[in-house]
Amino acid sequence: MKIIITGLTSYIGNALKNYLSLKTEHDVKIISLRENLNNYNFSDCDVIFHAAGIAHDNAKKIRGSQKNLYYAINTDLTEKLALKAKSEHVKQFIFMSSAIIYGKSSPIGKNKIITRETLPSPESDYAESKLQAEKKLLALEDLSSFKICIIRSPMVYGKNSKGNYKLLSRLARITPVFPKINNVRSMIYIENLTEFIRLMIDNNERGIFFPQNSEWISTPEIIQTIAQVHGRKIILLPAMEVPLKILSLFTPLINKAFGSLAYEKSLSAYKFNYQLFNFHDSITKSEEP
Repeated sequence: MKIIITGLTSYIGNALKNYLSLKTEHDVKIISLRENLNNYNFSDCDVIFHAAGIAHDNAKKIRGSQKNLYYAINTDLTEKLALKAKSEHVKQFIFMSSAIIYGKSSPIGKNKIITRETLPSPESDYAESKLQAEKKLLALEDLSSFKICIIRSPMVYGKNSKGNYKLLSRLARITPVFPKINNVRSMIYIENLTEFIRLMIDNNERGIFFPQNSEWISTPEIIQTIAQVHGRKIILLPAMEVPLKILSLFTPLINKAFGSLAYEKSLSAYKFNYQLFNFHDSITKSEEP
């Protein structure tokens, strides 16, 4: 098959290109959508994997009226790309969405477990732009000729990944202590995700999917595991829930770090195994030089 990936600087897009090139015989190309869409011809393309967009990591850079960029790029450009793909007979369109459409992490001490009945409740322009893109894509689907596959991914991490994992990795290598909090998080290692996407492509899937690692994990476990990989030991401080709850009243970063946000495990089941690496092994691979 011929597969086009959007997003020249996308971490997931580049990881997928490398993975498919190594594991399959598909013809894989990655493109930038900064060019005019009319410059591209998708008539010989079987699958488009759409990873390009403005990430929530850029929220601090995008303020006021600039927030319209989320909708212009994450929503409107996605729809334009899909319309062009459909008109040029692309068979499958895969869209990288996010668990963030279900809102923020729960407050400390409370669990937030997403089930199939959980309704999206976006709390940011980024999340809303992703959800609106999903709706526009599903409206374009034609089961006989143009399948839509939506992947609502939890936090993605791996070697050279950006965002929250990078911050946690830095912290784990320098801190001697860390709060002991029993939160639960869904995450997915990049090679588990790229294997999942490969299965979506090879099985010509449609619908909404919720891949994750086989294990739920807590923030202290992430920090401890990273530290162990680097030969360090971190002391977990008990009785920190109340102080952190008080601190969370002044900064949302506390709940973001220590709150819970997880997919019910049955929601992430698939007929073929894609969870190739357990959590400890995935951290070892992520932290290797």
